[in-house]
Amino acid sequence: MGPSQSLSLLFLSLALLSTLATSSSDYTNLVFKGCADQNFQDFNSMYKQALSNLLDTLTSQSSSAKFYNTSSNGAVNGLFQCRGDLSSDDCSRCVKRTPALAQKLCGQAIAARVQLSGCYLRYEVAGFRQVSGTELLYKVCGSNRASGAGFGDRLDMAMAEIIKGVGSGNSNGFYATGYQSVYVLGQCEGDLSGGDCVNCVKSAVDRAKSECGSSISAQIYLQECYISYTYYPSGVPRNGQGQQSSYSSSGTGRNTQKTVAIVLGGLVGVGLVMACLLFTKSAFKKKTHTYKYGG
Repeated sequence: MGPSQSLSLLFLSLALLSTLATSSSDYTNLVFKGCADQNFQDFNSMYKQALSNLLDTLTSQSSSAKFYNTSSNGAVNGLFQCRGDLSSDDCSRCVKRTPALAQKLCGQAIAARVQLSGCYLRYEVAGFRQVSGTELLYKVCGSNRASGAGFGDRLDMAMAEIIKGVGSGNSNGFYATGYQSVYVLGQCEGDLSGGDCVNCVKSAVDRAKSECGSSISAQIYLQECYISYTYYPSGVPRNGQGQQSSYSSSGTGRNTQKTVAIVLGGLVGVGLVMACLLFTKSAFKKKTHTYKYGG
């Protein structure tokens, strides 16, 4: 990287950090929820206590880990995961908001997922059927389209770096980078192997291309990974508005008896990560999506 590129990244980081100073709580915004159609048949028996114990364990572990997977009495399984760039305090704060939301939004459903901007929590009754790791759960496609030649090549190069990055031994399944004004990030489920993580991200990249076309921004959630990208053809807006301010969103739900799917959520630099994430602020505030399972 030459001196001019390094200087550009420095200014990018400073501009984005200035924007984020006014929106530090965005990582706790609700993105979407998934609730099973079936309820616990006898919730006031062992299931209520098992679920309570599970949620207590998950929230307590969030102060020291960014991913944790456990089971309570062999009756209810659950996990949480935080975005790879969150601090320990922010991760804990994010996760601690999810149990109340899950119970408020999903009631006594036998499986639930609550996705916030910076973390997610999922639980399901033991034996709840799994879905494909590359199933499309949710997408956000920017309404603005890239014009002129070169966008596709830039996006391909940036995505190739993400695929390579998440599979590296020191990335912990989270990676962010940029290429010629295209800023991308990706994250895999915490216990996914390097090879499976790469395959999942490849599927997410293919989905982004097929679902969002020439949109200058997108976020794609699969069961076991997610990716996002933002392209700033005129440079990163200084006030956090502009290119990323207008989005149309849609999602994909399933009506068969399936698990509430896992959504995931080498930090390259704070500026690069936040360039990918800023667009979600306005997109997710506009509409919250709901998915029902087991219908």
